[in-house]
Amino acid sequence: MKFTVAVDAMGGDESPSKVIKGLDLFLQGNQNLKFLIFGNRDLINPILEKYPLVGTSSTIVHTNEKVSDNESPLEAVKNGKNSSMWLALTALKNKNADIAISAGNTAALLVMSRLILETIKGIDKPALASMWPSHKGLSVVLDLGANIDCSIKNLVDFSKLGAALYRAVFKKEKPTVALLNIGSEDSKGSDLLKKSLQELRQINTDSFIFNGFIEGNHIKDGNADVIVTDGFSGNIALKTAEGTAKYIASLVKEKFLHSWYSKFIYLLSFKIFNSIKNDLDPRKYNGGIFLGLTSPVVKSHGSTDYIGFYHSIKLCYDILNGNLQEQIQKNL
Repeated sequence: MKFTVAVDAMGGDESPSKVIKGLDLFLQGNQNLKFLIFGNRDLINPILEKYPLVGTSSTIVHTNEKVSDNESPLEAVKNGKNSSMWLALTALKNKNADIAISAGNTAALLVMSRLILETIKGIDKPALASMWPSHKGLSVVLDLGANIDCSIKNLVDFSKLGAALYRAVFKKEKPTVALLNIGSEDSKGSDLLKKSLQELRQINTDSFIFNGFIEGNHIKDGNADVIVTDGFSGNIALKTAEGTAKYIASLVKEKFLHSWYSKFIYLLSFKIFNSIKNDLDPRKYNGGIFLGLTSPVVKSHGSTDYIGFYHSIKLCYDILNGNLQEQIQKNL
């Protein structure tokens, strides 16, 4: 079965070039997706001539308008009814596509998604989730910035949504879920977290296993499949992790270029360090998912290149192939 992806081709840096190149890279290994590409055909068509595989798998919907990175969500909604982002989401709402993706303005995408698609009945707020590498593979972490202030119900909902995403992508029937906190003991943390802990422990569900609190320094251990937090703490954790990865990569490079001897050691260990560099490459984990909407929406990082966009398209396929929306309904 072929799924259809509504693509905002104009959002983010180096678009639409990186978007088309990312689609081509995906289609080279998997042709089970079709694309509705929204954007300026005068810019898109010359690129498609270089990537005929994308051309035969796509329909171009022309618009001259796009949402800029510096627009506020209010401005984007008011002025962007004919933008590539708005039209892609509208196609998703009208069932002309199974999922939508954009590398554009994150805040605008969230607000437009809530307006056009609405949230699933019973879910108050959508959450932004992403895949994080760990010692045991990948974990789902949410919320990463969509909701600064959260209630007990929000954190409980995020647990259900995150578990559904993990099950859809990794086929694990009962994922483990943990709440991010400053300590693992029940007595640690805010009243919100303590009450959320009790609420999650009282839930009788076959959808996931709740493991209690987890500290930030144990996220990478891989002992929890899903880590739940509010958007404020989640975004800080995300930016800290990204900064740490960049620091380690630059530090290793600096040390091994320090002298002829260190350069020699680097050459001897090239395969090992290249493997480490690959594991730390943020492009491999590109793609956030707005969970809790009536249809799935993927947010690609605006500054990523075509390889990063390829990975976000791969995530789209994994989500659809795993019946994410069905898994969410099962958890609710």
